[in-house]
Amino acid sequence: MAALVEGRTGAWEVVIGLEVHAQIISRAKLFSGAATAFGAEPNTQVSTVDAAFPGMLPVINRHCVEQAVRTGLGLDAEINLVSVFDRKNYFYADLPAGYQISQYSRPIVGKGKLSLDLPDGSSREIGITRLHLEQDAGKSLHDQHPTLTYVDLNRAGVALMEIVSEPDIRSAEEAGAYLRKLRSILRYLGTCDGNMEEGSLRCDCNVSVRRPGAALGTRCEIKNVNSIRFVMQAIEYEARRQIEVIEEGGTVKQETRLFDAGRGVTRPMRSKEEAHDYRYFPDPDLLPLTLDPAWVEGLRRALPELPDAKKARFIAAYKLSPNDAGVLVGEQSSADYFEMVAKGRDPKLAANWVMVELYGVLNRLGLGIERPPVSAAALGELIDLIVDGTLSGRLAKDVFAAMVETGKSAAALVEERGLKQVTDSAAIAGAIDAILAAEAGKVAEYRAGKEKLFGYFVGQVMKATGGKANPALVNEALRRKLAG
Repeated sequence: MAALVEGRTGAWEVVIGLEVHAQIISRAKLFSGAATAFGAEPNTQVSTVDAAFPGMLPVINRHCVEQAVRTGLGLDAEINLVSVFDRKNYFYADLPAGYQISQYSRPIVGKGKLSLDLPDGSSREIGITRLHLEQDAGKSLHDQHPTLTYVDLNRAGVALMEIVSEPDIRSAEEAGAYLRKLRSILRYLGTCDGNMEEGSLRCDCNVSVRRPGAALGTRCEIKNVNSIRFVMQAIEYEARRQIEVIEEGGTVKQETRLFDAGRGVTRPMRSKEEAHDYRYFPDPDLLPLTLDPAWVEGLRRALPELPDAKKARFIAAYKLSPNDAGVLVGEQSSADYFEMVAKGRDPKLAANWVMVELYGVLNRLGLGIERPPVSAAALGELIDLIVDGTLSGRLAKDVFAAMVETGKSAAALVEERGLKQVTDSAAIAGAIDAILAAEAGKVAEYRAGKEKLFGYFVGQVMKATGGKANPALVNEALRRKLAG
């Protein structure tokens, strides 16, 4: 059931479609051999094709085509064996040719789908309308000079996949979930790194509102939003803005807007263009792109295990909850790390240590799991020390913190710091006897029925043993002594 937004005059339904521009992982551009590395000095990765010198002809990059097809297959989409490149005509200072080579009526990838796992445990399928290939524009630099705008063409000609969803998304939360899932699939496939901070994944949001069940309202497009959090904020604001306009008797104008992240608002950019404004026509320098069905089938067979399949396997093989499995498969590196830790061990214990302790450290240090401060093998060894009784759960957390700080192994730290768990029954019994003798009054209260004091006695024994006593042995011996 669609989430509804309450306005002053009743309930409204928000209708959202997303257009995601994903930069293809490729060492060369879509139609030239120029490099694509991020962060190079301005205008050092530009060929005469990218700069649109007279007489230069585009030559398609086969690897970029392969990446687009693999992405389409990963989205369970139709692969069109014949597609056409068009010229999309518009003027920007950073678009040297005065047109962008893109695809319009005959894209390389047709209809597909993406499944969303929602916080309440339900799932929703979002339709993919199309995926088409196109070249990126350059970049205008407005902050380099007080009165001039500079142009950097390093990005001009870089291969993009524009992935267009159906208007099936109904809330900012669903939009965030869609982008996270799409980014995860792209990373699993190795077709886009999904780095929104560097601009390799950018999102245009189409937002409209309507009364539940009514015809679609007038949509506004919010251009080039560069983080999932900002996408969600922009949608929330824009939906509220449109509802207020209509409820006050106004009319929503179809237009392109920008999101001002500093103020958390959208503002007008220009009236919305339609397809005819771009005067699309087939690019005369490029033949239709024809794919071999056997080649496409070979790419399909070579696809990696994707997030949905991996999640299902984690639930079946490791008996994890759907929520835990979903968290672990969100990034392939996280899933790989978990499987290395879980190999030959209790998978639920392994999952808990990865999701709670490791993720907590990664968040605190601002690190990705690709560069973990504790390797999967080292974490596995720590878990083994818990299972064999060398460490209690509490001591293990202290050891883990020391592993992060020093880079040493769990075994080395246990030895070095004398942290081995006390499992000697006589030693534990001696500590208990001393506590009970010192707390005779509380012992009497416990035996008179104040059973909540049991936790107090456990705490005192653990304190007396420096946290090293085996908790299970402490509990067992305490109950026996207090009963007597």
